[in-house]
Amino acid sequence: MKVEYVDKMGSDLTIVNAARVSYAKTKTAFSPSDEKLIKFLAEHEHWSPFGHASIQFRIKAPVFVARQLVKHQVGLIWNEVSRRYVDFPPEFFTPHAWRGKPKDSKQGSDGVVELEQDEEMMYSSTMIACEELYQKLLDKGVAPEMARMVLPQNMYTEWYWSGSLYAFARVCNLRCAKDTQLETQNIANQIDEICKQKFPVSWKYLRK
Repeated sequence: MKVEYVDKMGSDLTIVNAARVSYAKTKTAFSPSDEKLIKFLAEHEHWSPFGHASIQFRIKAPVFVARQLVKHQVGLIWNEVSRRYVDFPPEFFTPHAWRGKPKDSKQGSDGVVELEQDEEMMYSSTMIACEELYQKLLDKGVAPEMARMVLPQNMYTEWYWSGSLYAFARVCNLRCAKDTQLETQNIANQIDEICKQKFPVSWKYLRK
């Protein structure tokens, strides 16, 4: 799983100038007073100035992770690889360990479940069978938009994800949390680290 930084628009100073335009003021250099302003804006949820800075990523993750993240819509744009149009061999995600079901929650995981050798083999053979059937359907002339239905949720997909700094802060405040699925946390944590580098002052106060 990988988050690749692509591009950004604006800086911490962009947020400051967006806020100060109310007083018809513009600054050309960032100062300690500007950090205080950003802190105030974040703490009092004056979100609009943070909408003037944006960032773009290209992300590779399993489908089941992508479907969790795509639920975040406000302030974000998503364009994904489509198996209606491509038919190159799929790549599958395999966990390092199978986590157990928690006893006191309907979601999340707890501990590790050890699979028997035949169960591990069944998992591997199922992935092979899915890929082989997919290829056979394509070879037979079945449309890619239909052949794709036999591919499992652990297939990797890729997408461009762009949006405002504020929108990605909302994503990370929810998806970096410890009760989020570990694989989704992985992606959110990578986004978190990149945003911290590109917008250090704003990100410090947007992240809760």
